[in-house]
Amino acid sequence: MSELIVATIQANLHWENPTANLEMFTQKIAAINQPVDVIVLPETFTTGFSMNTRLAEKPDGITMQWMQHMAQQYNTAICGSVMMNTKHNDVYNRFIWMNPNGTYHAYNKHHLFSIGKEHNHYKAGDELVIVQYKGFAIRLLVCYDLRFPVWARRTAACDYDALFIVANWPERRAEHWKILLQARAIENQCYVVAVNRVGEDGNQVNHSGNSSLIDPLGNIVYQKAMTEDTAIHVINKEIINQYRIDFPVTADADMFTMQLKP
Repeated sequence: MSELIVATIQANLHWENPTANLEMFTQKIAAINQPVDVIVLPETFTTGFSMNTRLAEKPDGITMQWMQHMAQQYNTAICGSVMMNTKHNDVYNRFIWMNPNGTYHAYNKHHLFSIGKEHNHYKAGDELVIVQYKGFAIRLLVCYDLRFPVWARRTAACDYDALFIVANWPERRAEHWKILLQARAIENQCYVVAVNRVGEDGNQVNHSGNSSLIDPLGNIVYQKAMTEDTAIHVINKEIINQYRIDFPVTADADMFTMQLKP
C-alpha cells in the first residue's frame, strides 16, 4: 500500500468528563464522510490533561471498549492517549492504537511534564513503540516527548515512515509546537501527524490546536488553529522513499545507543 488515509480530529475537550467526550467523538467520527485508514484523537481525549488519576481506567474499561467498537464499526484504526491504570495500580498517560480487528498497541508517555507535576501522578514509560500498519511504520509520541529529538530519532534499528504525536499543548507555547513539528519531520525525513486540542481546560490553560501534517521535506501540508476541525490527509510512501534516496542524509548520521532505565 503506497498511501495511508488519515483523519485528524481537533476538538475542545470536556474537562474530566469521559462520558461527554466519548459521545462527542462518536458524533465527530460518524460525520467523516469517506473511508479512512486511521483516525487520530488528542492526548488524554476522555479527560483533558488532568492530574486527577482517580479517573484512570483499567485496560478493559469503557474507553478501550469504545475504541474497539468504533474501530470495528468503521473498519479503521483509532488512536489517542488515555489515562490508564494497570493491574499494579501504576497510572500511565497511554497512547492506544486500536486496530479494526480489536488488537492494539500501547505506548506509555516517556517524558513526563514535570513543570506541570505530571511526574507526581503518572509513571513514565520506558519503551518506544512502532506500529506496523498497512505497509507503513508509525512511531508513537505523546506531547512533551516532542521536545526530545534523541528519543524521536529515526535510525536503522528504529526505522519508521511517520511520527504520530498527540497533545494537550498550550497556546502560550504554540510557536514552539509548530517549529518542533517541522524539525522532527526534517531531521527524520518522515511525515509528522500531530493532533492537539483547542479550548480552555479546567486549569484555565488555553490551547490553540495547530494540529498539523508535515511532509518529509518539512513542508506544512495542513495546520489549523483555534477552532475544532476534522481533516483528511494522505501520507504517500513513495514520497518518503524517493526523498530519502535523493537526499540520503542519514548515511552521515552519528551512531549511538540509548540506555533506557531498567
